[in-house]
Amino acid sequence: MNKGVLVWPVEGSAYRFGRCLYNRKGQKEKTPGSHVKMADGDASPRCTQSSSPEPDPPKLSDLFDQGWSALERLESTQEPQASVGVQERLQRTIRALESASRRVAQLELFSRNEELEEVCTSEIKYLLLPALLGALTLKQTSRERRLDTVQTARDYFMDYLQRCKNYNVSQFRMPQSCEESEEERPAAGLGQPNLVAMAARRQAKIERYRQKKELESQLEAVKRAMDSGTADEDTTRRFYLLQLRRWISLSLEEVESIDQELPILRNMDVLQKSAPAARPSRPPMKPFILTRDAVQAQVFGAGYPSLATMTVDQWYSQHQRHGMLPDQGIPRRVAVEEDRDAAEVHEEEKERQVEKDDEESLLKARSWDDYKDTHHRGYGNRHNMG
Repeated sequence: MNKGVLVWPVEGSAYRFGRCLYNRKGQKEKTPGSHVKMADGDASPRCTQSSSPEPDPPKLSDLFDQGWSALERLESTQEPQASVGVQERLQRTIRALESASRRVAQLELFSRNEELEEVCTSEIKYLLLPALLGALTLKQTSRERRLDTVQTARDYFMDYLQRCKNYNVSQFRMPQSCEESEEERPAAGLGQPNLVAMAARRQAKIERYRQKKELESQLEAVKRAMDSGTADEDTTRRFYLLQLRRWISLSLEEVESIDQELPILRNMDVLQKSAPAARPSRPPMKPFILTRDAVQAQVFGAGYPSLATMTVDQWYSQHQRHGMLPDQGIPRRVAVEEDRDAAEVHEEEKERQVEKDDEESLLKARSWDDYKDTHHRGYGNRHNMG
């Protein structure tokens, strides 16, 4: 378990967040090298060097709502995820939800000895805190700390799944721990693939996808009532229960993806540590001629028979002067234009003959009209069956 991951404690026990240890009353215990001193009966640390009153901390519900809304905005933003602005908002949201998680642990809102029906509607949403923190942690884009990032996110998702398993929110199979999955992976790689296990995983994915679509369709109807402000307590509770089941499905998918990514990141880390030091770059070698001596090089030249005698531009200009380029077929276009002009002259000549009432032209035109009246187009074309 990473030191930066908050795991909610069992009742009556202390809990640790980061490098700080808190007792069951939410007071930070004194540790070596700590500069924070707790006042008697005070549940919040105060600095001994400053006597000015601190502002009232935000409410737990406000921290949760702000963090959840910030996550939805980060998922729908069009900005690059690696941009400075997005990463700064991401870090602020993570700190806000971590503060909310510490409040939940201090207040001891959840217990292993109670059922889901015993949790009040206003507090059931705080079960989502580890899942939201896991989703936010995965959005960090630092390549140097990617291994620590995915391990921390996996701890958050596993904490959420275990809490939902304790409260029997939904029926699902808990993923294996990192140690168990690492022990089984080499043994599975030595023999033949387990087709039965692969088929079971495939069927589980299909079932999770079907349940996810059903939950999303139900959430759309309930969310409209929540946004309108007309939702009663039963509708609100149903909304948060659907969100719990939805995030169970998302957490299972993320844990499976992280388990596939962890071996790659560990191997990359090992390769980077064991990579040899880069060799110093040597200066480029000077060109040389493969001949016995300099005198022979002066006689035979560079060692190959043909040297360039003109540039490409000079070759093109020479061929253009002699009319040897393939794009110099201008006379063909002129011939086409002359044919077109001859056809136009012929049509104009026919029109002038008709206008002058030439006997021969009129007889020819009338006989052609009579022929077309008695012979339809394609008449006699037996070969092509026209």
